[in-house]
Amino acid sequence: MELHEYTQYDAVGLAGLVARGEVTAAELAGAALAAMAAVNPRINAVVESWPAEDAPVPGSTPLAGVPFLIKDLAVSMRGKRVESGSRLAAGTVAGQDSFLMRRFRRAGLVTLGRTATPEFAYSTTTEPVLYGATRNPWDLARTPGGSSGGSAAAVAAGITPLAHATDAAGSIRVPASSTGLFGLKPTRGRISLGPDADEVFNGLAVHGGLSRTVRDSAALLDLIQGPETGDPYFAERPRRPYGEEITRDPGRLRVGLVTTAWSGRAVEPAVREAALAAGRLLESLGHRVDVAVVDLGVGWEEFVLANARLWSVNLVRWIDGFAGATGRPVDESTVEPEMLASYAWGRGVSGAEFVDALDVRNRVARSVGACFDARDVVLTPTLPELPVALGTYGRGAEGADGLGWLEHLFHRSPFTAAFNVAGTPAMSVPLACDPATGLPVGVQFAAGYEREDVLFRLAAQLEQAAPWAGRRPAVWAGAARGV
Repeated sequence: MELHEYTQYDAVGLAGLVARGEVTAAELAGAALAAMAAVNPRINAVVESWPAEDAPVPGSTPLAGVPFLIKDLAVSMRGKRVESGSRLAAGTVAGQDSFLMRRFRRAGLVTLGRTATPEFAYSTTTEPVLYGATRNPWDLARTPGGSSGGSAAAVAAGITPLAHATDAAGSIRVPASSTGLFGLKPTRGRISLGPDADEVFNGLAVHGGLSRTVRDSAALLDLIQGPETGDPYFAERPRRPYGEEITRDPGRLRVGLVTTAWSGRAVEPAVREAALAAGRLLESLGHRVDVAVVDLGVGWEEFVLANARLWSVNLVRWIDGFAGATGRPVDESTVEPEMLASYAWGRGVSGAEFVDALDVRNRVARSVGACFDARDVVLTPTLPELPVALGTYGRGAEGADGLGWLEHLFHRSPFTAAFNVAGTPAMSVPLACDPATGLPVGVQFAAGYEREDVLFRLAAQLEQAAPWAGRRPAVWAGAARGV
């Protein structure tokens, strides 16, 4: 299969070829590895690859036979390294499949490698010391976002049509916006984090995926959603498959437009215009759009402080766990400066302060959740700015403690974290491009708890009204020589 043929299909399309016997899963895996060889040296999205291990039954699922990549974090594949982007964990090998990995296998996905993440996923850019910076296929001098930046860059460049991602404060939506992809953060409890990461970020983090089409993300969520025994968070099973929801009319939605960040940070004109244009598009499709104010239930400083406490205490547990497993010291030789500062700060968080942070989480969940009593969807920019140059994140954060580092991160992405804390689903849709640079601009939509159905119906309508599938980044596997 030639690379220009392989890259013209989305995941559902490739699975259809396998189901009809027009191509084998092994041939698709070969094409994906060839695509990786063609573009990964330029973007550094995949940190480890391997030959196909699984042989799925053609047609057994809507994604059977599709090449796939997993993020180097929070998912374990038996016998493969899981390093969380850190020198402290380098060489660590998983002894078993995590619950989600079992579901990826049952979905018929053919996992071919691990994608880059910042150290411990603790950033919205992907520039770890361990494997070096991942570059944006649209502009190699810029970040693809994070923490699922490796997955985003790989999908955007055409290595695979679909890849695993996680999101604790925007780590699916930020890279989706930065690389022109569709990315949906599911409801808290929609996908199991077990058995080793049940309480990661205490309900703020979720699994998901990044894709070039809405139907791919719908198919993936259908195949991996649902709790496992003992999971601490739970979402009711959807009324119908998401693959069916995308064929349904969303009806006339009540949309609240928010263009002012809770932090008060200014939004770049091109980004603000993208959100306003999305509002006009929605109105042209029959939806009702009004300017809205969404109350977090707490002030911004209290919001950031609570997140910093939850994040840093979890970081302490990870770092201590990896240090104990590897016998390595926790110092500058194994851990990056921002993580060392966050680790030290987290060790000073008291039990009472941690419980207070959980209380803030619950207050935010109630306040943000209540906004959906009066509206179906909230529309915001995904990011306040275009993808920044690599190296930007380190400037201005020198010497920051754990709270200061998180303040720095949330300054870069002030629109996304609220929906992690609230536990509600949210998605970034690649509706716009910056006229001056050609860079993609994502627009965020959020809905009430367990209402991924609303988002998928809306996303499919937007994809049809303002298609983005024809846009290609500068680095694209389909432009390379075939195999």
